Amino acid sequence: MRYDGSPFFLTRWVRRLLVANGIVYLLQLTVFTSPWLVETFGFRPTATLQHPWSLLTYAFLHGNFLHIFFNMLALFMFGPLVEDRLGGTRFARLYAISALGGAALSLALMPLAGDAVIIGASGAVFGVMLAFVFEWPDAPIFVFPLPVPIKAKWLVFFFALANLVPVVWQWNDGVAHLAHLGGFAAAFLYLRGGRLLGGASRRAAPTPNAAVLVHPSAFQTGRRTGPFGGRRRSADPKVLEEVDRVLDKISAAGLSSLTPEERRFLDEMSKRFKQEP
Repeated sequence: MRYDGSPFFLTRWVRRLLVANGIVYLLQLTVFTSPWLVETFGFRPTATLQHPWSLLTYAFLHGNFLHIFFNMLALFMFGPLVEDRLGGTRFARLYAISALGGAALSLALMPLAGDAVIIGASGAVFGVMLAFVFEWPDAPIFVFPLPVPIKAKWLVFFFALANLVPVVWQWNDGVAHLAHLGGFAAAFLYLRGGRLLGGASRRAAPTPNAAVLVHPSAFQTGRRTGPFGGRRRSADPKVLEEVDRVLDKISAAGLSSLTPEERRFLDEMSKRFKQEP
């Protein structure tokens, strides 16, 4: 699924996650007002064996309106472009792994985190934000009330530091900082772990031209007809068939699924078609 230019366009998994989190929050406010829902589906480190599903379900529960609002706002801003880049399957896997990473680090460092119930999608959303920075580290982000934008990489660095400092100094402020850091760590290992072990190199994606105000659809990636200007009658049908195959692969699994040879072929064809009269 590709962007249609609308500032409110949502990719498939981002839309599903926004709806799922919204429905669960409404249930918390209306139907399950007792502590049962949070105690059963929130993540408590010492109850992991009794409630193994809570390793993931905690990410769909929130403590108050501001908690869910800012998490879903970040998902709305950064998620669609990341899903468009990675593909739906890899994006859903990234979200789940980041949530699991938040629970896993909280469990591993329970003496630091304590045994309180952890809820919230922050760890999963931070994983999505890290994926955005990996692709567009210098994208300008407007953060209210700052008058000027800041680069995406510095924004994420600030979030990481703001969660690391309380852990190091052992501040008990009621925030699950280890879950946030676990989301960052799990996303990093998922997105870069294989390349670090294999020593493979990867060319950085081009930096978007526009700033993120409320939604990154301004950073619209090329559609099938975008980078090639439509089908050319002078092109070899076999070449066009190969172009279609590569573009279908991008649509299904994201740009990162391409082999180095397929990337070179795509770049070559893009330059060739743009130069045709």
